Amino acid sequence: MRITARSKKLAASSENNVSFYKKYASVVFNTLREPLFKKYLNWILRKEGIDEHEVKDVQIRIFPFIKENGNGLAGKCNSKGEIQLYPKKRQFFQERMKELGKQNISFFIRSRARAALIHELLHLKYLSNEKKVRELAEKYFKIFTKHQHRQNSDIRNISKMIFT
Repeated sequence: MRITARSKKLAASSENNVSFYKKYASVVFNTLREPLFKKYLNWILRKEGIDEHEVKDVQIRIFPFIKENGNGLAGKCNSKGEIQLYPKKRQFFQERMKELGKQNISFFIRSRARAALIHELLHLKYLSNEKKVRELAEKYFKIFTKHQHRQNSDIRNISKMIFT
């Protein structure tokens, strides 16, 4: 797993943007490397019959990927087993910081990263079956979060933000 950025975007971004997204990527990187989550991912891979060697590379991209329709992308996976995870726009967090607070924003970032990686791993088996991947990703994410030490209302609100 590694943190990557396109050099053109890096050069074109302000120092504040680069600093924000580097911190974001660092939080995601550390979250996905947590032993409990890695153990959980291995369980999902075994349960779904996905060989861990099918995952060739996991990149945590520093900058958001914005599709032509203006929506952001949480992640993508190709047939070679290369997974890329992307952050939300900085503006998203600025708009929600007052209503959610720093702790819930941090929880959202970590949750979104976990959910995105689970989603993309499932694409290794269910290549183009987006509906099946979404259903399973939400199911597995909910199983993992049940074991977290958070209030149920926080988990439900964050899940709604991630899966809607």
